[in-house]
Amino acid sequence: MSELTAPHGGELKPRLLGGDEKRAAIEKSHSLRRVPMTSREVSDLLMLGMGAFSPVMGFMGPDDYEEVVRTMRLSSGILWPIPITLSASDQVAGSVRPGEEVALVEEETGVCLGIMKLQEKFRYDKEREAREIFRTDDGNHPGVAKLYAQGEWYLAGPVSVLDEAGYPQRFPEYARPAQTRQLFQDRGWKTVAGFQTRNPIHRSHEYCTKIALELCDGLFIHPIVGKLKAGDIPAEVRMRCYNVLLDHYYPLERVVLRVYPMEMRYAGPREAVLHAIFRQNFGCSHLIIGRDHAGVGNYYGPFDAQQIFDTIDPEDLIIRPLKIDWTFWCRRCEGMASTKTCPHKPEDRVIISGTGLREMLQAGQMPAAEFSRPEVLKILMEYYRTKNAN
Repeated sequence: MSELTAPHGGELKPRLLGGDEKRAAIEKSHSLRRVPMTSREVSDLLMLGMGAFSPVMGFMGPDDYEEVVRTMRLSSGILWPIPITLSASDQVAGSVRPGEEVALVEEETGVCLGIMKLQEKFRYDKEREAREIFRTDDGNHPGVAKLYAQGEWYLAGPVSVLDEAGYPQRFPEYARPAQTRQLFQDRGWKTVAGFQTRNPIHRSHEYCTKIALELCDGLFIHPIVGKLKAGDIPAEVRMRCYNVLLDHYYPLERVVLRVYPMEMRYAGPREAVLHAIFRQNFGCSHLIIGRDHAGVGNYYGPFDAQQIFDTIDPEDLIIRPLKIDWTFWCRRCEGMASTKTCPHKPEDRVIISGTGLREMLQAGQMPAAEFSRPEVLKILMEYYRTKNAN
């Protein structure tokens, strides 16, 4: 028996087909009506396929959708913070009927990645969803902008996933929840702290992860490699940064680095809860929640993503947040510290952020050693030098 934290809802429910079942489904898909998916919907399909979104097994119908938007729960009562939905234009929605199977194709390539048994189709209120999920209906918010750009209908039903869109081939570190659970179990870990990141790891990140290593058996560094917003550093560059940092500054026997294919929504507090739920499915007992987790711009307070966990009943979510305060390099302390540990004045502190680091690199400025390790800065400087030259 595994002593790891149980999956959300009790068991993993992957939707990825293999072997003869997959071959038969691929053959059948050629005769089905085709429904295009945005990049966000593709990433959600892949998460459904690997079982990361367990117990959800498909794109949500109106009952689940309404409860998630309104109460952060599925219609069954299970905690779930963000709707997992498949949008469609009037034309596409009018061409399909409940009861039929449809082929789910990547909008950009036309490649069929899955099949859905269409159960329901329904219209929805974009502005209401934006206000509830993102806490804003401002179209300048990147997540809200994508919501406003999608179709007027949602199509719902359970899915079968045929293909993982090349992610396992692109990233040797790609892993599904069943695989990470086995890996943690093989190492004898009972408590595992997950670390969500879409940036290279800077000094504040490193400080947070090493606090977690003091408290848990293992650390699970779990970067997102799905589509990000303009200006973010490409996944391949970030992977080089993660690996060089682990090689030089972490005890490798206590750290696992794996990636996952989801696309960020930048939904702040609600997305932090989603990150916790699927990290529980991957086998984590804790999730590190620092400043501005899953945030963007000034749409959320710096610690809103921590505070939302205070509103969740412990019986609804097994995984626990590791809340880390505002962290910085203190010149007087001569090292990393936080507002909980450092007595010195603001002028003694070097505030470290991914945004600030990117801005310096974009301008061709070498950040100080207080921002990140030299091996990481070397990789990033070379990336921006090449980018700016082109």
